[in-house]
Amino acid sequence: MNLKFLHLHLHGLIRSNNLELGRDSDTGGQTQYVLELVKSLANISDVNQVDLVTRLISDSKVDNSYSKEREFIEPGAQIIRFQFGPSKYLRKELLWPHLDELTHDLIKYYQIHENKPNFIHAHYADAGYVGVRLSKALKVPLIFTGHSLGREKKRKLLEAGLRINQIEKLYCVSKRINAEEEALKYADVVVTSTKQESVFQYSQYNSFSLEKSKVIAPGVDHNKFHHIHSTTETSEIDNMMLPFLKDLSKPPLLAISRAVRRKNIPSLVEAYGRSEKLKRKANLVLVLGCRDNTSKLDSQQRDVFQKIFEMIDKYNLYGKVAYPKKHSPTNIPSLYRWAASRGGIFVNPALTEPFGLTLLEAASCGLPIIATDDGGPKEIHSKCENGLLVDVTDINKLKIALEKGISNSSQWKFWSKNGIEGVHRHFSWNTHVRNYLSILASYHQKSIIDSSSGIKESCLKGSSSLIKPH
Repeated sequence: MNLKFLHLHLHGLIRSNNLELGRDSDTGGQTQYVLELVKSLANISDVNQVDLVTRLISDSKVDNSYSKEREFIEPGAQIIRFQFGPSKYLRKELLWPHLDELTHDLIKYYQIHENKPNFIHAHYADAGYVGVRLSKALKVPLIFTGHSLGREKKRKLLEAGLRINQIEKLYCVSKRINAEEEALKYADVVVTSTKQESVFQYSQYNSFSLEKSKVIAPGVDHNKFHHIHSTTETSEIDNMMLPFLKDLSKPPLLAISRAVRRKNIPSLVEAYGRSEKLKRKANLVLVLGCRDNTSKLDSQQRDVFQKIFEMIDKYNLYGKVAYPKKHSPTNIPSLYRWAASRGGIFVNPALTEPFGLTLLEAASCGLPIIATDDGGPKEIHSKCENGLLVDVTDINKLKIALEKGISNSSQWKFWSKNGIEGVHRHFSWNTHVRNYLSILASYHQKSIIDSSSGIKESCLKGSSSLIKPH
């Protein structure tokens, strides 16, 4: 079919390799998902070209790789960077005034090169805003993935005690929700990771149509995330933990996330601190991105670390909690396997979790999970049955779940085996891309037929409802 794709991922730091996951609140699971999707698409024979458009950044505080206008990913895939707004790195909430500049430049770029894509896929609200306008200008179908949604974030933050004016100031949540409403209205296809997202989160939007929604679970790189550990990598992780932990042999409760409020890490520390059993039998390991100096982090990250340090002091957890300052991307699979080799548990206590790629990575490495009962973890758990789900807003319930997780070795082995098998059966990039293209292939063929016959409406395979014309 010689398909051409344009993926819009505008915020955070993204490059072809060595992703700085967890560096800040904008560089997390979405970044990894988009890059893996682009790579996987480029390896399909029906796909001719995949462009990943992001922001060009010239800033001494970040690596100069983000200032390259073009970056080769692999044959058939490239990153194209456009500067919009100031040249320095900005958090996503500060990009809204500059999105029209990018839209104008993108329209001009694709018109000049006469190489417009067959599909535009916008990731997150900011890209949705640009994607709607670009889709209309180029007359190209729009795919939208919210990744996380403003209405759900607003609801959870209000529950956590923040005032509406604080939420607006910190997160520009009204702009975000408006952009999401618009993207959902004009998108031809809405890709979600779970059915729960469609039914309970996207449905909060007036513009959302269930007929447009297609659930396609993300995949895991099984070559990287596997359960066979080596003594070399175990020794490397031991050395990382030595400055923090008195007894390395204890099973670790491992959390890997960005240091943002939504991830709810201080509550995990408090649940651990309240439990004499956990303090006696397990260590707590927090891998929260890389940092040189906590005082130089953004205000949200500083606040999260301050609360963590307060909890460690309150419950006198020194020697029991590790919070390493540095790790490389190659350490992440090793950390899962290291924790599994010691009978540990992977913990995701996020207030909201649209999907939870780290849960799949952990499961693929044989590490059972204890996770929030919100969003994606429900779907993962239903297919893998590899741990426990819990209401993480109740610290005592979280404490009890953690205690159960390390109490029964036969239960642990059952969960570990289930996780490995379940992830291999249900979550792979090959399956994800095959489902993705099967949805779009019939749409593309129908569009060609309609264009030649002068009909401008298109319909999705298997759907009797017509999709919005462009």
